[in-house]
Amino acid sequence: MGQQLINSQPTDIIYYLNNTVAQFPNALAVVDSNELSLTYQELSNAADRIATSLHQHHVVSGDRVGILMHKTSLTLASIFGVLRLGAAYVPVDAESTTTRAATIFNNCSVQAILTTSELAKTLIASEPQFKSRIIIIQEKRINQSNDLLDYPTVDPTQDDIDAYPHYPSELNRLAYILYTSGSTGVPKGVEITHANAISFIEWASSTFAITKHDHVSSHAPFHFDLSIFDIYVAIKHGACIHLIDSDIAASPRHLAAFISNREITVWYSAPAILGMLAEHFQRLSTPPSQNKLRLVLFAGEVFPISKLRLLMHHWPAPSYYNLYGPTETNVCTFYPVPSNIPESRINPLPIGFPCKHCEAIIIDEQEHRIVPHGETGLLCITGPSVTDNYWNSPEQMAAKVVWLEGKRWYNTGDRVRFSDKEGFIFLGRNDRMIKRLGYRIELDEIEKILTTHPDLMECAVVSQTIHSNTRIYAFIVAKTAQVSSLNLYQYCHNHLARYMLPDLFHYLDSIPRTSTGKTDYKKLEVLCSTIDL
Repeated sequence: MGQQLINSQPTDIIYYLNNTVAQFPNALAVVDSNELSLTYQELSNAADRIATSLHQHHVVSGDRVGILMHKTSLTLASIFGVLRLGAAYVPVDAESTTTRAATIFNNCSVQAILTTSELAKTLIASEPQFKSRIIIIQEKRINQSNDLLDYPTVDPTQDDIDAYPHYPSELNRLAYILYTSGSTGVPKGVEITHANAISFIEWASSTFAITKHDHVSSHAPFHFDLSIFDIYVAIKHGACIHLIDSDIAASPRHLAAFISNREITVWYSAPAILGMLAEHFQRLSTPPSQNKLRLVLFAGEVFPISKLRLLMHHWPAPSYYNLYGPTETNVCTFYPVPSNIPESRINPLPIGFPCKHCEAIIIDEQEHRIVPHGETGLLCITGPSVTDNYWNSPEQMAAKVVWLEGKRWYNTGDRVRFSDKEGFIFLGRNDRMIKRLGYRIELDEIEKILTTHPDLMECAVVSQTIHSNTRIYAFIVAKTAQVSSLNLYQYCHNHLARYMLPDLFHYLDSIPRTSTGKTDYKKLEVLCSTIDL
């Protein structure tokens, strides 16, 4: 339904699927780790069936729909089913806790939750308030649990398609909400409109020249902003998306085989994964398997130059690009990696120059004035890809916005300086946000969760990065000697995403304070260097 004219201008991101279905209906659109493949026509039909079910569940344009599913072809169909109704999808990490999922779903008041029978049982067991909003996505060939037979179920692979209302396209309508770590202890929902997303998709399409012959890896989970490239840029050009399940996502041996066997031509991930692949190749007694990679993109954190150089030694053929941008802007600067990185270079690569759809300035950390050329300051971005708001939290967005030269700028909080030759040089964070495995983590969020533990008096959380390995330390003042590190780890596991879990709990008699009575994080960071993990 709602297919648009071939090569017309996009007015929403569902356009990309509609346009490609009109051109290449029988081309392979997606293959997942279970070998479930869908052509573009099949993907579109599956999205229609899910949209119909959502319509029957009273979802209308402007609503939010939660997606709590492992990464499969039907998850991708669910995303487009939500978009077909003019609603916004809210993807949540299926590997995380139901507590975090519930926090996110409550925060943005989802009208419905698309999930699987397995995940539905877990969610309902701990969060029964969501019972009436569950819709189970399941192939009929898979036996469904008897205790879930009363829940609405849709099989996106069946033949019949019912009707659902077609909503006019609106560029400024919300397309999706991606939740990131929040300093208040509650995850922040970054609102992305169709216009925001289209701006990035069109830039990436023109820059990286994806074609219908490409096989694009999808390593990032759908709740991570790197997935926007994997999904929409690939679909815009009729390429095939190869979904990587969490079971192999952190295994360099399996990933190397996946890249070779699936004939992947385009790869995009956080540098940590590529670094693991480089080290894996170095350990092999024989050269790594041949592959068809032509493009390797990385973003989300600093790529240690030694590991990048090692990777390029084993994979010399592809073109490499360092991409930079927070979820609030998506990619806003990029740097083409030279084919030969001098051995003398020890500093990480720059994050490069602004993308065509963005502008960037550097401001003073205190007075928020534009700094003189060559000086260090905070990187600010403006442009059509920049979000307008955090869901239900305008005050947090207001704290990130700077008005200069009559324009609204998003303050990334990243310290940079500008080089005429290499563009922006990333120097570090200005606040207590860190990045680990490509994920943004507010240390204050971990701290606030720990303060709710009944056996703790005080706590403070800091991080330390050594040789590109970022570790999280939780300093604890306990009420009783009975509370163990295992108990604290389990408590965090029940309330935080996996990538946010502390690596070590260290017990203190008291938390050090500054002269003004604030937590002395600098002292704790020094203390980290004396502690063995």
